[in-house]
Amino acid sequence: MKKMGVPGKILCVLMLLLHSSIQQQVFNDEETLHLPANYTISWMETLDDQKLISDITLPGTHESLALHGGFIAECQAWSLEDQLKAGIRFFDFRVVPLGKKLLIMHGPVYQSATLKNALKTIKTFLSKYKSETVLVRVKPVLFLKNKVPLLVENMAKNDPDCWTEETIPNIGQVRGKIVFVQKNAVRLGIRLYETDRHNDYIVTNVEKKIIIIINHLNDTAYEQYRAGWVVLNYSSGTGIPRLSLTINPKSLAKQINPWLYKHLNNESKKTNPKPCFGVIAMDFPGLDLIKKVTEFN
Repeated sequence: MKKMGVPGKILCVLMLLLHSSIQQQVFNDEETLHLPANYTISWMETLDDQKLISDITLPGTHESLALHGGFIAECQAWSLEDQLKAGIRFFDFRVVPLGKKLLIMHGPVYQSATLKNALKTIKTFLSKYKSETVLVRVKPVLFLKNKVPLLVENMAKNDPDCWTEETIPNIGQVRGKIVFVQKNAVRLGIRLYETDRHNDYIVTNVEKKIIIIINHLNDTAYEQYRAGWVVLNYSSGTGIPRLSLTINPKSLAKQINPWLYKHLNNESKKTNPKPCFGVIAMDFPGLDLIKKVTEFN
């Protein structure tokens, strides 16, 4: 048999790497969701009913319905329904009041969605996948922020499909329910602790952003750090506020998501104890990255 020369070996390695990158979806900017036939939508089904929500590692999205506004504003590609099917279980909605409606925004860009319709979509999903639970954070932005809490409370306070108590429930108590998490303005649901500090979301250097993410994830892994809170970590960011137009939500996610997958893959080998990272809110996550987050449970 003829031996393969060095160029042939290099070609084989490159082909293997290319095949691996095609098979492994950690970044997604395609609008259409393509679920593999064996993909598990109801991944929370196997979780112990006694496990606290704060002790679960959850895949989430940052600016969850930022689907419009071009490269400056867009943070996701999939619709809310498709994000749910892909395994996302934490949603970040930024809202502005208009009469009795709460419009979902990203900055000044209206995202052609309301909080009422978003909650309806989540409830429809949960009525079909009753083993799941979905965390929702509502954040007032721009103007008339003081009107938001009452509007949210009117939607959710007495709804049997929503958990609005401050007490952290175990998974068995909230299967099939929306769990509200709260901070500052909207005092409805479980207390939320964000690891991001002031301006951590502004990125001018990707390597520095990676260090910030690592530090936040390392802190969250300690159980005492999560006591009494749901901890929220962000892998998202942008350079737009510093006029670094080449570092926008999508371009950053293209670099961060592959790194995050590898980092989590290494962390998943730790078993004594197994790390818990709370919520990891991402931009443009792919199916394999979402699945990797869920594997910590």
